[in-house]
Amino acid sequence: MPFKPFLDYLLLEKNYSKLTAKAYQKDLEHFLEFIKAEGETKGPHAVNYSQIRSWIVHLVENNISNRSINRKISALNSYFKFLLKLGDVKVNPLAKHRALKTSKKIQVPFSESEIATVLDELHFDDDFNGIRNKLIIELFYSTGIRRIELVELKLKSIDRSNKTLKVLGKRNKERFVPLLETVLQTINRYLKSREELEFIKDTECLFLTKKGVKIYETLVYRIINDYFSIASSKVKKSPHILRHSFATHLLNQGADLNAVKELLGHSSLAATQVYAHSSIAELKKVYLNTHPRSKK
Repeated sequence: MPFKPFLDYLLLEKNYSKLTAKAYQKDLEHFLEFIKAEGETKGPHAVNYSQIRSWIVHLVENNISNRSINRKISALNSYFKFLLKLGDVKVNPLAKHRALKTSKKIQVPFSESEIATVLDELHFDDDFNGIRNKLIIELFYSTGIRRIELVELKLKSIDRSNKTLKVLGKRNKERFVPLLETVLQTINRYLKSREELEFIKDTECLFLTKKGVKIYETLVYRIINDYFSIASSKVKKSPHILRHSFATHLLNQGADLNAVKELLGHSSLAATQVYAHSSIAELKKVYLNTHPRSKK
């Protein structure tokens, strides 16, 4: 199947990130491998729903989660919609497909005290790695950025005079997030330490390893997990939980939902409302403590 025109369409017209386009390509290639193994490779015009259904069954039998299967089918559906638009196929075989049911993931944010323990009580070495690691945690919690957004930050992303951070989000959409004074202080310390590195290969990138190359996602995940494993007993300790904590804590303090939406870089309010549900416990506490008829 000719995937390149579709991938170019995702990157150039839909403004998808390279990471997303690569994930789509991987899913499409996986499907192609499956139908080749089944001996049915006459081209996209000959693909029917029964073949796709067989692929879904194959994925389920290999213990692939419903959520992951839905993502793969979504990539395939986008591809056929593209071919339909070009007139290369007459029918989208997924037109009447219904997504598999998935259970809602309960994301438990870190408490304010857990974050305070990490940032105010844990020891960070006063060297390049220590200062960098503290800045990474501070940026996640003070800006709510995604892991890939942090990895892709450039030196020019920081505007110290206006105290803002320019973030390149999904579909290359830019947003500006305010920077706290305490975070700016850590940024200054980090930049000074960064200048003292013996060698820098990726000169434009903000976050580097000690070898002077661009930081990578698994290292960022490990940094968050290592520090929060000391302060928190929660099962999941990841950059996304820090993003979740950022949004939840703002809403708990009375922040406007639309404002939090803009800070997170969400395209719709529905995506932000997921975080609002986490503040229900806080709302109940306020309600029970303030309602005249409540038995305090």
